[in-house]
Amino acid sequence: MTDGSQKDKITGKAKEAMGKMTGDRRKEAEGKADQAKGKTKDAMGGAKERAEGVKDSLADNDKS
Repeated sequence: MTDGSQKDKITGKAKEAMGKMTGDRRKEAEGKADQAKGKTKDAMGGAKERAEGVKDSLADNDKS
């Protein structure tokens, strides 16, 4: 989990909660969108790490 994704998730949770408390549907939706953005960053980071692992494995096999 990256720092940016964690920040997006926390900020999103806070916005969503504030929107629910005040009845502001737009703020609530923004919060949900921020949380989704954080989850997407997590997924992209994980995919990047796996791709780098595959690349490293292939490079190691070429040396053998």
